[in-house]
Amino acid sequence: MLQQTTVNAVIPYYENWLRKYSDVHALARAPIRTVLKSWEGLGYYQRARNMHRTAKKIVRDFAGRFPDDFESLRALPGFGPYTTAAVISLSFGKPYPVVDANVRRVMMRFLGIRGHSDSKHDVAIGSLLETIISRRSPGNFNQAMMELGALVCRPKNPFCLRCPIQPQCRAFERDEQEIIPTPKVFRAKKIEAVVAVIRDGNKILIQQRPEEGLLAGLWEFPGGKVEPGESLQAAVKRELHEELGVEVETARHLLTVKHAYTQFEVTLHAFEVGLRGGPASVSAGHRGLSLSDRSGRPLPRRWVPLKSLNKYPFPSGSLKIIRFIRQTADTEISGIR
Repeated sequence: MLQQTTVNAVIPYYENWLRKYSDVHALARAPIRTVLKSWEGLGYYQRARNMHRTAKKIVRDFAGRFPDDFESLRALPGFGPYTTAAVISLSFGKPYPVVDANVRRVMMRFLGIRGHSDSKHDVAIGSLLETIISRRSPGNFNQAMMELGALVCRPKNPFCLRCPIQPQCRAFERDEQEIIPTPKVFRAKKIEAVVAVIRDGNKILIQQRPEEGLLAGLWEFPGGKVEPGESLQAAVKRELHEELGVEVETARHLLTVKHAYTQFEVTLHAFEVGLRGGPASVSAGHRGLSLSDRSGRPLPRRWVPLKSLNKYPFPSGSLKIIRFIRQTADTEISGIR
């Protein structure tokens, strides 16, 4: 959970996770939809899917116990070099050095390696760490290195005068600690999209994303990207025709939400849509290519009561839309009373 996520954000998820999934057997038994719902809001959902697959593999192939050798751990879903080294050193006390972004930055400065903080430096960094990692307490050594990068050898304004390895640091010696690693200029790609809230009485239409790719397996409202030069209303009509094979009769703007991912920022425009032919036209329409997985199998689509939407895992942008719909419904009920 701590990969790409802060400790403060993780703690409530971690505590809830342990209540629901007390061991690998409980996690392996859980439906993937329940697992993704437990992860909802943490982002990078592939992590949750990998944990679920790993639990199943450990129960099936290792009698419910984590293997304690590097090769077996490395073969588990989602176990790259960093995760493998972290687990085997922290849980089994074996001297495998961890190289994450913090450790990489510390060692690039320590060794005076110029350039961007890329994994191409990890072999050289790992080779040196292998010679100095504590054999008695490798887990504490790895945690200390990560904390050194997080709290002292920070990306900007490092506390060099408080650093215990400063006397041997080549970047400090050359006064290059602010330019090692070379700062990256990152410009997030901006995406504009439309989604449709389609009702059938008290039920709302949702559909599931493919099992691979961005936000894999999560549920969402029908819709998609706005084409260059296309109006929002035109985008709604085109997307619903392509995805559902239906014709839009009315499209009322509900709200606009923004959400940032690692590589891009999404502006999501939600519309309450009425269809020509009513809700029944959805089942009569064809299934567009965007609603199929790579094998061509159609993806699930369901009419779900508003109160039951909390049983399905949604991306953060869709959650904001659901909250707005619920607040609107509560206001209308209060007004009637």
